[in-house]
Amino acid sequence: MTKHRTGTRKQWLAARLELLEAEKELTHRSDELAQRRQKLPWVRIEKDYRFDTDEGSASLADLFRGRSQLLVYHMMFGPEYTAACPSCSAIADGFNGSVVHLENHDVKFWAVSRAPVERLQAFKRRMGWTFPWASSHAGDFNFDFNVSLTEEQQREGSYEYNYRPGEPMRSRGNGGPVAEIAATAGTDAATFLRQLPGMSAFVLEDGVVYHTYSAYARGLDGLWGMYQWLDRAPKGRNENGIWWRHHDMYSK
Repeated sequence: MTKHRTGTRKQWLAARLELLEAEKELTHRSDELAQRRQKLPWVRIEKDYRFDTDEGSASLADLFRGRSQLLVYHMMFGPEYTAACPSCSAIADGFNGSVVHLENHDVKFWAVSRAPVERLQAFKRRMGWTFPWASSHAGDFNFDFNVSLTEEQQREGSYEYNYRPGEPMRSRGNGGPVAEIAATAGTDAATFLRQLPGMSAFVLEDGVVYHTYSAYARGLDGLWGMYQWLDRAPKGRNENGIWWRHHDMYSK
């Protein structure tokens, strides 16, 4: 016998209509926040960032590929990793279907990581992904956008993430779930956490690239397609630790 509250269809409908008003309020609030994002001041990019792509070396402006807008997902795949972070990979599983629509709406999409481009290409084939993925291995792009740390920054806590000062690694620990998820990327916890997730947006106007927006940590929740579905499932996220895997690592 279920322990969850049950009721009649009439009772369910009354509760659902009450919830609908709250959902509408949240939707309107989300629309307002989107408008505020778009009103943020643009910051001119002064540095000449370079990337390795499937077609060769490219500048940040080159990544626009004829569009005026650029969205970048900062994928956690460091030079020492053998596979991308499984959390980032779960998010990335939803990219393939979206990219074609974005590119036909004046928006170019790229994932960017610090691992060499050959390793990105190999993992991309393994996952069956088709979205563009560039390596920022030789440059400062990841560091300047606060998604990569040096070992010294990590040790001393002399970095910023999600617009707040970071913490020294010694205060975060190397065991438990972090070590478990790091192992799936082929590395240890400390090395794994020298890469961090995020997304950034850029615009190209009159030949000049501007940074318009970045989000990190829980600011990426809306990009997790599976969570948008789980939040509507009867038991919600129903989590007990890290349950997700690279999609080819689930037991059938």
